[in-house]
Amino acid sequence: MGLLGNLIKTVSDAVTGGRRRGGAPPREAGRKGGRRSATTPAARSSSSPSVGAAHGHPAREPARSSRTVAQVLPGEFGPDATVEVDPHRVGPVRMSYSPQADGAPDPGEVVWTWVPFAENDGRGKDRPVLVVAVESAGTYLAVQLTSKDHDGEGDFVPVGSGGWDGKHRPSWVNLDRVIRVHEGGMRREAATLPRERFEQVRGRLQQRYGWR
Repeated sequence: MGLLGNLIKTVSDAVTGGRRRGGAPPREAGRKGGRRSATTPAARSSSSPSVGAAHGHPAREPARSSRTVAQVLPGEFGPDATVEVDPHRVGPVRMSYSPQADGAPDPGEVVWTWVPFAENDGRGKDRPVLVVAVESAGTYLAVQLTSKDHDGEGDFVPVGSGGWDGKHRPSWVNLDRVIRVHEGGMRREAATLPRERFEQVRGRLQQRYGWR
């Protein structure tokens, strides 16, 4: 019985060991397969937020905010916003040639500010204007400049070329558009208009609106 028992145990151990050796590869393959399956969704999951950010509002909103801040120009919004005014309703206007290179808009100077479009639909453009008068409230009246040719047109006064235009193109003052500028809404001083040119503009504004 002792010999028979040992023989049975030997055979049983051999069979069991063979099964273990035969079964190991499938389990190992299963673990490797499991890792691949787990990795694939994780990769998709990690890429999904970037795809969502590219197409969703959370990713676009900061970009729009940054662009909006970058595009806001002096005179465009707020209490210092540049506005078009009715030249017949601004009250007494005293025009005097008094340019000073002090960083503030002075009569006789061409300065840059945001100017609303004539359609008054909220749009506008950063452009040069000629300051012609100081108002009692501390604001300034100006007339819009343009480099578009208006030679011979009665509503425009030629003022020649100057430092306000990098291409040194001749410019015209648009008498129809009177702009109210705040010191805080001015981007920079561009140039001083020669006194003779300023007086020509002043005379035409006096004729047109009765200003002094």
